[in-house]
Amino acid sequence: MGHHQGAPMPATLRHAFRARAHPARSVPCPHEPCHARAHQACRVAVNGRLLKDVHPARKNRWALTTACCPECQVQPGIPCHDDGIPRHEVHDRRIQEAKETLA
Repeated sequence: MGHHQGAPMPATLRHAFRARAHPARSVPCPHEPCHARAHQACRVAVNGRLLKDVHPARKNRWALTTACCPECQVQPGIPCHDDGIPRHEVHDRRIQEAKETLA
């Protein structure tokens, strides 16, 4: 006998479940070797355990794509910099700005 899936989850319930998750889950995780897709939980590579939080690289990607940086005054999609020198991560203030933009 085959496995049958039930009805799809109503959008209101799906939103409630996602509301508890970090908003950075809306973007894919760039962390090696996680690479969780958008709206999926990050995983620990060695044991496959799901993380409650997201990898820092995912928070950075989310903030980069959703918020301007109050520290270095760049627009969404443009990487942060320190006096013209590109940063590997966004400024902490940009992550805060992204959170406030959601509120």
